[in-house]
Amino acid sequence: MAKHEVISRELRAEIAANKYGSAGQLPSEAQLVERFKVSRPTVARALRDMQDEGLILRRAGSGTFVRPQTASKSGVQVLGLLLPERGTTEIFDAICGELGALARVQGFGLLWGGSPLPHADRDSTPEHAREVCRQFIEKNVAGVFFAPLESPAEAEAINKELLELFRQAGIPVVLLDRDVTPFPTRSASDLVSLDNFSAGFMLAEHLVRLGCKKLLFVARPGSAPTVDARISGVREALLRYGLDPNANIVAQGDPTDAKFVRKLQAGHACDGILCANDFTAAELLKTLHTLKIQVPAKVRVAGFDDMRYATLLPVALTTIHQPCGELAEVAFRAMQERIREPGIPPRTLTVAPRLVVRESCGTYQI
Repeated sequence: MAKHEVISRELRAEIAANKYGSAGQLPSEAQLVERFKVSRPTVARALRDMQDEGLILRRAGSGTFVRPQTASKSGVQVLGLLLPERGTTEIFDAICGELGALARVQGFGLLWGGSPLPHADRDSTPEHAREVCRQFIEKNVAGVFFAPLESPAEAEAINKELLELFRQAGIPVVLLDRDVTPFPTRSASDLVSLDNFSAGFMLAEHLVRLGCKKLLFVARPGSAPTVDARISGVREALLRYGLDPNANIVAQGDPTDAKFVRKLQAGHACDGILCANDFTAAELLKTLHTLKIQVPAKVRVAGFDDMRYATLLPVALTTIHQPCGELAEVAFRAMQERIREPGIPPRTLTVAPRLVVRESCGTYQI
């Protein structure tokens, strides 16, 4: 991330936390130069970006101030956040936090419609999502950020049902992380996500350059469309490096099942395993350890998402970083544009992945 982006992101977070109080005056350029150890033009660029976004006012001779929040004649616009399976991955907590901060800075209200109670029956999740959808429509929210369901067998039908309800109510929707249709098809809604195809290519390329010749992609049955995009990226990397892209590289099963994991390694079936996400990789690493299959000596392992625990595993996990802050920023701007111009065509907005190399993949041979 560029230095001016680091500065503007930190200042946004401080504004959202009301650090500057009723006066709303930010530190001077000279103070910011000293604080961030950067040049004055870098600070000026960060402040200019925030001014263009309508977050701050710069008054000659007086300083830089937080722009006062204003409400429309009908009151503050409220956005909805519908994440029925929020508790299944850490990235949604991070994205939600960023969206909340952005909403506050921009003068929007934000209604959270998360998952059911932690101990609720999993079958209650679809009905909970429908109820939140109805509540958002009754409150006439200005727009909804929606991370589609992926777990129930009927997830696609339920997701399309919810989108149709919002469409009939005239409420714009920005999808987070995944679409409601199988990859590579697209729905008629804006989608903001990691570039999952590039992420799959990047991780597979890394393993191939380490010397892997037989890759497997491990996922649980019924995974999200993002996983299919990652698999497509893996196949493209195999093709690019002269390996067989048509090989049966996908293994679906439970990574805690020792019998399933033994089959992955039977007859040296693979020398590199890419997991659909870090949680799957963590469970796989535990099972491999139980089976006394050494990582990375016998098999290299990698995941996706870069969760907090990725560095705390017995073998630190190589993974693809999910840029949650950037995803939230792109999603929020997409929502603002969609509210201002409802007729613009549906867009797919992706954020570039970043490879994080750790112990589970070993090192390049010199």
